[in-house]
Amino acid sequence: MAKGIKDKVAILGMGCSRFGERWDMDADNLMVEAFEEAIADAAIDVSQIDAAWMGVGFDAMNIGPSGLPLSIALRLPNIGVTKVENYCASGTESFRGAVYAVASGAADIALALGVEKLKDTGYGGLPVRTRGTTFDMVGVTGSAPGNFAQVASAYRAAHNVSKDDLKRAIAHVSVKSHANGAKNPKAHLRKVVDMDTVLNAPMIAEPLGLYDCCGVSDGAACAIVTTPEIARALGKTDLVTVKALQIAASNGWELQHAGGWNGSYFHPTRVAAKRAYDEAGITSPRDQLSLTEVHDCFSITELVTMEDLFLSDEGQAWKDVLNGDFDADGRTPCQIDGGLKCFGHPIGASGLRMIYENYLQLLGRAGDRQRKTPPSLALSHNLGGMPSQNVSAIAIVGLADA
Repeated sequence: MAKGIKDKVAILGMGCSRFGERWDMDADNLMVEAFEEAIADAAIDVSQIDAAWMGVGFDAMNIGPSGLPLSIALRLPNIGVTKVENYCASGTESFRGAVYAVASGAADIALALGVEKLKDTGYGGLPVRTRGTTFDMVGVTGSAPGNFAQVASAYRAAHNVSKDDLKRAIAHVSVKSHANGAKNPKAHLRKVVDMDTVLNAPMIAEPLGLYDCCGVSDGAACAIVTTPEIARALGKTDLVTVKALQIAASNGWELQHAGGWNGSYFHPTRVAAKRAYDEAGITSPRDQLSLTEVHDCFSITELVTMEDLFLSDEGQAWKDVLNGDFDADGRTPCQIDGGLKCFGHPIGASGLRMIYENYLQLLGRAGDRQRKTPPSLALSHNLGGMPSQNVSAIAIVGLADA
């Protein structure tokens, strides 16, 4: 029986580009920016990397159909490079490839990098393309804000939450994230906003206003992983290891209209969370997790995800949000770096950018936003696709002895 990969893989180094409207950079430049930080952090030579994975969501927009751009941009030593795409979970998917390669013994040192160059496409939102008669995000109709606004309506109906209470809770998520992002020099949006500004902003899709939607950005993030034994042999003392890495995909159940799913939560996230906690040996996530980075493409998504990760009781996340449980000084800080809300969402990069923040926090290297209580376990979560059909990816990392 499979026993998982807990503590079989250590993060040797990580890097992250500045996210934003990077008109001065192409995808290759962004990859190099993230990689240079990661390899300096790892303190190895590029010739020591055995294999690489590249995550990208919209390949035709900025990368192409293979991993060659990564190999060429980084001058990798003629190793295998695998391009992966899994909607918004593409960055975590690349991390999974590298981690599994090391855990299996197929590679001593492996690289994962996620990148996306979206601003040059000319779209205000994510690019819209078709392949034959099928839209990229299969089964999706309407806009992303419209789809996630329906989650808010379903959540209200399922848990008898008033319209005003939910709007205040959603606004609190946005205010909290902007306060955190203002302290992060790599974030796209670095301006504090107050509740009145958020509540009175132009409406995008009721109840989601302008400040409840993440932006579109360019960016890249990178991880270099190895075994704990090799990391120590290379002189690393404070080790961050992978405790769990799980991905769950919708199988069509949500759309069967058989009376099971009510639209108020993300079913694969709950499945992936249970598997990840089991793999990591976590029995009480509220008590054991120090902080989280979750997929806040819209502020309602973050709120609902708190219940899907079992950090809030069913129907109670809106109260926990308003109580400040997920603020920077709260019980389980969420988006302490500003999240998608302040970084935007260069699809292939987001998952690794989340792990990067958790890595910095665990090592006490997060600067002005460093968690006062030393963290020991941190979770990141990506939601790829739409509420009715999605891929949920969860990575839990922590100090080696946690």
